Amino acid sequence: MNLSSASASSASSHPLARYGWDEGWEAEFAPHAGQGLLPGRVVRVDRGQCDVVTPAGTVRADTEFVVPRDPMKVVCTGDWVAVDPEGCDPRYVRTLLPRRTAFVRSTSSKRSDGQILAANVDHAVIAVSLAVELDLGRVERFLALAWESGAQPVVVLTKADLVPDPVTLAHLVHDVETSAPGVPVLGVSALHGDGLDALLALVGSGTSVLLGQSGAGKSTLANTLVGADVMDVRAARDIDGKGRHTTTTRNLLALPRGGVLIDTPGLRGVGLYDAGSGVGQVFSEIEELAGRCRFHDCSHQIEPDCAVRLAVESGELPARRLESYRKLIRENQWIVAKTDARVRAELRRDWKRKGAAGRAAMEIKRGRFEQGRQCH
Repeated sequence: MNLSSASASSASSHPLARYGWDEGWEAEFAPHAGQGLLPGRVVRVDRGQCDVVTPAGTVRADTEFVVPRDPMKVVCTGDWVAVDPEGCDPRYVRTLLPRRTAFVRSTSSKRSDGQILAANVDHAVIAVSLAVELDLGRVERFLALAWESGAQPVVVLTKADLVPDPVTLAHLVHDVETSAPGVPVLGVSALHGDGLDALLALVGSGTSVLLGQSGAGKSTLANTLVGADVMDVRAARDIDGKGRHTTTTRNLLALPRGGVLIDTPGLRGVGLYDAGSGVGQVFSEIEELAGRCRFHDCSHQIEPDCAVRLAVESGELPARRLESYRKLIRENQWIVAKTDARVRAELRRDWKRKGAAGRAAMEIKRGRFEQGRQCH
């Protein structure tokens, strides 16, 4: 047996293998093993302390030594860490291993801080309730953050039993598919078990994070996937389909068929955070069309020979998609500009250029109007 295969065998038989431990994490942890520390994965964070699953079981550890000024580097559910060995009281998290992926949103539209919702995630499961009208713009927003995180998105249309007509359900799935290129879209009923096998096949390996608004059925879905009532569930309000925050912390749960799931509280606000490439991936057809525009910096508004606007006019591209794309691009630029002086300067130049172009267009229009009046 060569060295690499021996390492792989060691990682696969490790007590933390079911939580995602592999050769890569073993190599990252090697320097800390020499110090007598234990590897572990954070399953819950609460008020400066966290629950960490280790080869010796789940332990409670203090995060005092890993509280940086940068909010993007705080301990988060899904992190791999090095903790004190048994016998230390209290126990501390001594360091975080470098993250492979991180799901981040902005904390507020008025601030430039980011908030990490989950770390080291392979699949981002976006739960969308069919108990209320589909909001495709919100789905696109979640997808942009998911792609930016480095995870593979999956859209799950929950409460599919509320849409008994299979033709109507197929139309709803299709509507979401057109807004989610390259993303699996599943209609799922936790009540009847419809679509669960397909979902389990997707999340049965690696780490998945469950995201969505309150009332989307995340906790019910989490219980179904885990096969036990591990999360509290309450009914959504009949008046608007919105739920209460039954989940108040992010919890990492082992799935019986393999893989782990991070359940998250319902998200009312989903602000973008430096998600330019994620937006581009969600709207890949617009990015492709933009490559055919006459101008490489076309804003798809007033420029001549704009392939994007021509696609809207011909019906090839829904006008709603273009408007959603513009909205997310503007929002993302605004967030990035708050922390990047170069981007702020570029935005100012762009605003001035567009303002001048708009005024020039108005002057031409006014000149034609005056010329027409004189002719009459």
